[in-house]
Amino acid sequence: MVALAMSGDSRAFTELVRRRQSWLRHLLRRLCREPALADDLAQQVFLTAWRSLPTLRSVGAFGTWLRRLAINAWLAQRRSAAPGAEPCDDIATLAADAAVSPAEQIDLDRALAQLAPAERLCVVLAYCEGMSHSEISAATQLPLGTVKSHVRRGAERLRALLQAYQPAHRSAHAG
Repeated sequence: MVALAMSGDSRAFTELVRRRQSWLRHLLRRLCREPALADDLAQQVFLTAWRSLPTLRSVGAFGTWLRRLAINAWLAQRRSAAPGAEPCDDIATLAADAAVSPAEQIDLDRALAQLAPAERLCVVLAYCEGMSHSEISAATQLPLGTVKSHVRRGAERLRALLQAYQPAHRSAHAG
């Protein structure tokens, strides 16, 4: 599919979008905390991908390349946003992760939303995308030590935030 799309086949690219749009939107929703903005960024990313696809060096690098485009779009949006302006999160509209219950997913998304943007980016890429610290460093252009610190601090903060949610859910479900 990627090779066909690289040669200008719009139907092949449409199929790539169909296959990747859910993953891309979920990634962007976790990063930017605002579903409508995430959807707009996803559209931007796919438009950029279509225009830039002929420059892709390897068919096998499509997923990594698309992720990098998404990260760059999110970072560009963050830079252009008003300082200190973090959009409100609409947790209820975020897609549920099959590995956890909907209540646990809401807790995770709320906890992620409380992390600083750079920490949230590194944690999402490490734990949701399964990227290594080196891969995150390359994708975000952050120094490796900074990535490691963001992942460690972000994970510690997430752990603390999620533990704070636990008693509320236990008492709500007991009885």
